Amino acid sequence: MKPASDKLLLRALAGETLPRPPVWLMRQAGRYLPEYRAVRAEADGFLDLCFTPDLAVEVTLQPIRRYGFDASILFSDILVVPHALGQKVWFEEGIGPRLEAIEKPADLAGLSRDGLHEALAPVYETVRRLRQDLPQEVTLIGFAGAPWTVASYMLEGGSSKDFAAGKKWAYGAAEDFQRLIDLLVEATGDYLIAQIDAGVEVVQIFDSWAGIWPEAALRRWCLEPVKALTARLKKERPDVPVILFPRGAGLLYRDFALESGAAGLGLDTTLPLGWAARELQSKVAVQGNLDPIMLVAGGEQLDRAVDHILTELGQGPFIFNLGHGIVPETPLENVSRMMDRIHGWDAAARRAG
Repeated sequence: MKPASDKLLLRALAGETLPRPPVWLMRQAGRYLPEYRAVRAEADGFLDLCFTPDLAVEVTLQPIRRYGFDASILFSDILVVPHALGQKVWFEEGIGPRLEAIEKPADLAGLSRDGLHEALAPVYETVRRLRQDLPQEVTLIGFAGAPWTVASYMLEGGSSKDFAAGKKWAYGAAEDFQRLIDLLVEATGDYLIAQIDAGVEVVQIFDSWAGIWPEAALRRWCLEPVKALTARLKKERPDVPVILFPRGAGLLYRDFALESGAAGLGLDTTLPLGWAARELQSKVAVQGNLDPIMLVAGGEQLDRAVDHILTELGQGPFIFNLGHGIVPETPLENVSRMMDRIHGWDAAARRAG
């Protein structure tokens, strides 16, 4: 039977086991590329780079030209959503994202979805241009942050080591925290549907800080919101698969596989591959999970790590990726070495052997 698409990523997300897996990398457009750094220097700050379609298209295409990945992920940032809701967001060199923190429930009144699409119109324009400029065989991925992960930045005012502000809201002002999460579910759904309508073929939802919660809270503040979000996407845009990345969810990855409605799950570096193959891969496509620092180290240990992942996960629906984003100090030649290793892989031949 002819597959619904010739694109490897879409075939894997539809449940196919392929002779060799599709491959892309989280943060594949970024500071490890000299051509990215050259374009970044032209922008007036990081948000300007995200909101200038000429520049955002260029940096999205750069890793495709260099490495021939099977998918291209839109260049943007998860914090464009709070920006579009009316929160002040900026980026400081050497520090990272900063936000004017929401400190009390009354501050929620300053957030509104009314101007969301107007604020994010440059992102949609970037998507439209990418669909025209990408090679035909490359899948275009859109993305957003999961409600909890985005909320953590909104409440902390930036990155955090202990997430104390977010946890205090969740434990001590749960109704108000639920209001924020519900707003983010709605706004994120609006945003992803607009990305789909502009041309993305897959969406990934990043819950980078899911792993900071105990079980009951993780289910309430991570799993339930992404279930609602995925349900809306499946209802309104049923042909577009969803990948979830609940980093640090541990054994609760199984709950995401069973309950979320996603077509794929991104695995973090800590997840045992044999367990993932047994418990997850019969339910969803799995994606991951090379340690980004192994890609920095390179050499024969990189070859062995790549082979191990391919051996463990290559007998089912699988997308090769990292267990988190590529880091700036990654040598370019190591990415090429990894790609050569994956492209030389033949799962059917391995099974026959």
